[in-house]
Amino acid sequence: MPFWINTAVSIFSFAVAAVSGIALVPFLHKLKFGQPIKVKDGPQWHAKKQGTPTMGGFMFIISSVIASFCGYCLYRWKCGIDITDKANHDSLFRFIACIVFALMFALIGFIDDFLKVARKNNDGLTAMQKIALQLVFSAGFLFAVNRFGDKSTVFDFGFFSFDAGFFYYIIMIPVIIYLTNAVNLTDGVDGLCGSVTFVAMLIFTVAGSILGQNEITLFTIALAGGCLGFLLWNLNPAKCFMGDTGSMYLGAAVTGVGIVYHKHLLLILAAIVYILEAVSVVIQVSYFKYTACKHFKATGEPHVGKRIFKMTPIHHHFELSGFSEYKIVLTFSITGIFFGILGILTLFL
Repeated sequence: MPFWINTAVSIFSFAVAAVSGIALVPFLHKLKFGQPIKVKDGPQWHAKKQGTPTMGGFMFIISSVIASFCGYCLYRWKCGIDITDKANHDSLFRFIACIVFALMFALIGFIDDFLKVARKNNDGLTAMQKIALQLVFSAGFLFAVNRFGDKSTVFDFGFFSFDAGFFYYIIMIPVIIYLTNAVNLTDGVDGLCGSVTFVAMLIFTVAGSILGQNEITLFTIALAGGCLGFLLWNLNPAKCFMGDTGSMYLGAAVTGVGIVYHKHLLLILAAIVYILEAVSVVIQVSYFKYTACKHFKATGEPHVGKRIFKMTPIHHHFELSGFSEYKIVLTFSITGIFFGILGILTLFL
């Protein structure tokens, strides 16, 4: 893949995302598509963000899709790609599968966002409804990837690998659901999810170039550019939020690209910030329930459980510890860069 094509795609996507906000943000204000805020879900000062337009994720969704396909047409024309060749044909359809998969999850997020703003509360889709839809779309994506060339059922962790057979797909479905929802949890501080995903997509672009996944790098670099354009509207103080529409799209993009690369250690390291965000919630809830249950068994009296963190996901713990939103974004992004580089290095093992 010529470097200038990826550069052009990223700049184009950045411009489309940044400029689209000029029309989208006032439009969302006009529709009164404001984000409902539950104080219990974050620090008390987040209440002042009540009513900030949501669904701003459409900025990078539109920009990344348009830029990706424009980039592919340019790539095919400039490099003389013959899609009648089976290898190129399968690569094209895996590229399309990643984008469609991300769009399907964006649809879940959009339905959830729309229900929230229509009802003027945080009651969107139920957890079971979300999981059911995610289960169907995840299974469909794995089927598509298998159908278009990647029939391997080997888990590749760099230092070691093993063939899980049919169980590969059974394991990967909950992994997809976990990671996509982990990305969603990361969207709790202005600019955080967009910044961390910008870093992850840059890492995936470098990795894709090394692995020869040229078509996929068009999508990853387009999404990186789109995230950067969106951040002009989302950094503190945010003029709009990406909403579940955006975070679900980003979550599916991260997991989809990781699965297509079939480098599972790379996926873990590139997505480490999201993973730690979700793990912090699991630890907090588990410890809270354990200590409450332990006290009840010892005394027979109900008791509020103890907490390890001040609040989860863990970015709220940092907020309550005195970190500014900018400092959190910078700290988490640097963490993503460090582990992402380690992920790239594992490709040479």
